[in-house]
Amino acid sequence: MLQLLLFLVGVVGTGWLIGATNLPGAWYAALAKPAFVPPNWAFPVAWTLLYIMIAVAGWRTYRREPSGKAMLAWATQLALNFAWSPVMFTMHQIGAALLVLIGMFVAIVTYIIFESSRDRLAAALFVPYAAWVAFAGVLNAAIWRLN
Repeated sequence: MLQLLLFLVGVVGTGWLIGATNLPGAWYAALAKPAFVPPNWAFPVAWTLLYIMIAVAGWRTYRREPSGKAMLAWATQLALNFAWSPVMFTMHQIGAALLVLIGMFVAIVTYIIFESSRDRLAAALFVPYAAWVAFAGVLNAAIWRLN
């Protein structure tokens, strides 16, 4: 259970820290956005829930195979996840942020594929994440196109 706690604190805590230090700010507020942008309050709620699921899935994989392909896919998606906010909100690179999201989505789907035959729960925990990142990619692409 200590490992689970470490995964939760590490993933959720780092996600919150990156979110708090790479705020959208006035630059993002001034961008043209599509009509389907969720309200600002939805993002921290969604990401907190997703980070919990990411942590639990990673912990389950780590317990079984700490250095296998699934764990590599898990770590890759997390690194890309943590890179997106600085690229988008601090560096103001909308196109580069979209590339990060595409890579993240590929890593998420790869993780789901690897885990689907080994740990169905871990794979299932990533399905809402894949859906959210796909939506975020469409949103990111629309913002890039509009600006």
